[in-house]
Amino acid sequence: MAHHMVVLGAGYAGLLAAKLAAKRTGARITLVNAGDRFVERVRLHQLAAGQRLRDLPLKDSLRGTGIELVVDRVTGIDTADRTVRLARTPQAVGYDTLVYALGSRADLDSVPGAAEHAYGVALAEQASRLRDRVREGGTVTVAGGGLTGIEAATELAETYPELKVGLVTDGMLGGALSERARRYLRRTFGRLGIEVRENARVTEVRADGLVLEGGEHVGADTVVWTTGFRVPDLAREAGIAVDGHGRMVVDETLRSVSHPEIYGVGDAAAVRRPGGQEPRMACATGLPSAQQAVHAIAARMAGREPRPLRFRYVNQCISLGRRDGLIQFVHADDSPREAVLTGRPAALYKESIVRGTILSQRYPALPTSF
Repeated sequence: MAHHMVVLGAGYAGLLAAKLAAKRTGARITLVNAGDRFVERVRLHQLAAGQRLRDLPLKDSLRGTGIELVVDRVTGIDTADRTVRLARTPQAVGYDTLVYALGSRADLDSVPGAAEHAYGVALAEQASRLRDRVREGGTVTVAGGGLTGIEAATELAETYPELKVGLVTDGMLGGALSERARRYLRRTFGRLGIEVRENARVTEVRADGLVLEGGEHVGADTVVWTTGFRVPDLAREAGIAVDGHGRMVVDETLRSVSHPEIYGVGDAAAVRRPGGQEPRMACATGLPSAQQAVHAIAARMAGREPRPLRFRYVNQCISLGRRDGLIQFVHADDSPREAVLTGRPAALYKESIVRGTILSQRYPALPTSF
């Protein structure tokens, strides 16, 4: 019988891994995903602002690949029997090789009240709920000063100028960016009328806003939660080695350190660059990790030892509404350079990058630099 590879999750990393494996390994591929659509997660702030996103059925993307799509939710992994349990499918799905690509979601459980009262933008359902909420008007406070929070705040402020939009962060706005980039962010937030509170730690979310450390209440009709992400507990529950955040611990070829028949890619894997650096959760990490995993699987199936993961970062792309953007160019280790691109050219640059992620799914290819 043909080698059977099961890929869990059809996000950016999982879908690419499945399609590459279908081209490069000769294995029979089964792709399991909770929904039947590919979600452009990097555009969910646009969905939250009321924009229509492209409909991307997975069956269209998989047509002609020979990949079997199973639309169901994973409920467990039995590493002894090498099977995956699903919510609506009575028969467990067996595997010879498993690719774990279940991604991440907003961490709404770390602060009291966030799960009950805050709106996330990490899932399509969450972004749709936020879209319906902000149409009611009022005040919106975004919790989190990272890239997700920046994009959500600026998109909402540009689309709904009548909204009063604020952002609260426990550090500095765009703290991982260069000084030049942060200055541009401040000017942009000023132009859009977004009020920023820095070095303000949120300790509770209520129906009427946020409570900061020290007891100060920040009133808001809507709280958008963009600070922190968490991964599914399935790997931990299965006895697979995970780190303190529940992400699968993998070696330099993306193979589980405890279960060599399992590979982890994307946000749900604890990838390490040479030297021990932990890459950020992003397409810029997920896509190379998917390529590396398939390269390693194909090499081992052919009796060869794969080379370790090697990739470098180039930039961080931030949309500031539809007509403005910020491209932070970075060193290979993702630390910021002072070089930035801003304004309309940056918005077009970001759009080309986002479109490129879809093209990489349609025309997957392994790089030659591994």
